[in-house]
Amino acid sequence: MEWDIRVHGPHDAVDSVLLLSGGLITAEFYAEIAARPELAGLKLVAATLPGHGGSPPPRDPSVEACAHEAAKLATEHGCSVVAGYSMGANVALEMAAAEGFTGPLILLGPSFSVSDEMLTLRVLDRLAMVLGTLPYRFMLEFTDVALNAAQLPPERRNVLGNEVRKNSPGELRRLIRAYLDYLRGHGSVASRLCETGVPAWVVHAERGDGGLTAAERRILTACPTTTVVTVPGTSWFLPNEKPELVAGLILGALR
Repeated sequence: MEWDIRVHGPHDAVDSVLLLSGGLITAEFYAEIAARPELAGLKLVAATLPGHGGSPPPRDPSVEACAHEAAKLATEHGCSVVAGYSMGANVALEMAAAEGFTGPLILLGPSFSVSDEMLTLRVLDRLAMVLGTLPYRFMLEFTDVALNAAQLPPERRNVLGNEVRKNSPGELRRLIRAYLDYLRGHGSVASRLCETGVPAWVVHAERGDGGLTAAERRILTACPTTTVVTVPGTSWFLPNEKPELVAGLILGALR
């Protein structure tokens, strides 16, 4: 499995953090976090999930296979904390649940079950069974709409939009089917996160980036190693719109 990574900060830093991108997006979406002055001196390894954003596609598209390789990447770069956004959050979770990673996790906008995911994604997956890649061409246009609503300068939205447009609709169809199959297979991975015993922060905006079922919120709130963080208002892209919040969580996890 080939990784497209961007390393920010000194390569010989004492502390290193792995930043896993979400579905459709790339390591470029972590630039706002990497630019935070309070993180100066840290080594931040931003990684695009294989196959997303035009990166080399993996032979095995499963979340579990990606987590296996991500755990190797974390070891290679000496990362003691992992932050994952959206689909990358599930990869981070599986690093702890199946690959033995014991460091803190910061899960940004994760989905713990299929019902947490946007209805649009589930519908597109079903339509693709009949219409092939056409629904995912529509999905790329929808992401552009979401970016236009993001609280970012226009020039920055253009840069991120260009990253999204690098995606192959055919590859997205394969990757998202594997991701949804992973969620369907577990029913919900909320308990799976708690059972890892690793410190974890689960971060969602009030609106925009999915959510939690009532049962999942109860499980996570009762879990002694998990903290649920709710960001007021609407956010589609937490790493870009709330970099100061994520930077603070990273520093808290390192402590």
